[in-house]
Amino acid sequence: MSLLKVERLSKTFGATRAVDSVSFEVHPGEIYGLLGPNGAGKTTSISMISGLLKPDAGEVFVAGTAFWSAPQTAKRIMGVVPQELAIYEELSGRENLEFWGRMAGLSARDAKARTTELLAALTLTDRAKDAVKNYSGGMKRRINLGCALLHRPKLLLLDEPTVGIDPQARLNILEFIRNLRATGTAILYTTHYLEEAESLCQRIGIIDHGRLLAEGTLSELQERLGGDRVFVLEADFKNASPDAWAGFHDRFRVIQKSEQQLIVAAVGARDPSDCLKELLNLPVRVENVSLKRPSLNDVFLQLTGRELRE
Repeated sequence: MSLLKVERLSKTFGATRAVDSVSFEVHPGEIYGLLGPNGAGKTTSISMISGLLKPDAGEVFVAGTAFWSAPQTAKRIMGVVPQELAIYEELSGRENLEFWGRMAGLSARDAKARTTELLAALTLTDRAKDAVKNYSGGMKRRINLGCALLHRPKLLLLDEPTVGIDPQARLNILEFIRNLRATGTAILYTTHYLEEAESLCQRIGIIDHGRLLAEGTLSELQERLGGDRVFVLEADFKNASPDAWAGFHDRFRVIQKSEQQLIVAAVGARDPSDCLKELLNLPVRVENVSLKRPSLNDVFLQLTGRELRE
């Protein structure tokens, strides 16, 4: 059974449909990545799943129970790490964790013991007594993560947990999250970093303009573009129109076109050498053709027509 099930979730702000009939599930021991640019609807989705916002339509199920039929029960099962830091800068790391532990319902004794455990796991024991305002960005992010884990949630919602930190701090947080998955925790992970989704998530949902455009494992998403075959052509495409090339769209799917480059995927299971011959015989003077494995960015380009950027 899934720990989180989202069914046709929708939310509108004025004339803007921030989330448009989104559905997905997250299972125990799985990291599900919700991948999309800023403004795609990721944070609004997290806010509805965690109960901060009530959806206009749709339903959220936590451990098989509709969220709004028993919101306090659902909240006890989940931990939420918001994109904006939810910590007290004047308090120490230990004081922040113990405070949030008590807020989660732990006794003073249990909150203290769990805090000691988390400080060690987050490699912050030596800075436990220092005020959080003196922490680096990466350390603050780790404390922010720890605050959601005091009550050992079975479901963890992570909203862009590595935004604005250096590469080494990011690697430390990603490794910590991988270890959480090994304990059976179900994790919903929103991000606009392609490499995070590729390396961290077992399944990925691509969201843009509030709509879930595709989901699956990395290999399943790559298969949408012809498996392991994406061709990059370099030529003068300024006045070229693939739509005018006879039969081209029957054999190739255009992923992106610029004045100097055309990226396509083969349609169907065909020999790459046959594809190369066809591409070299196009009615343009092709200067170079390279073959590459499709990336998540290629998938995103195909689905949205634009690159995934911050």
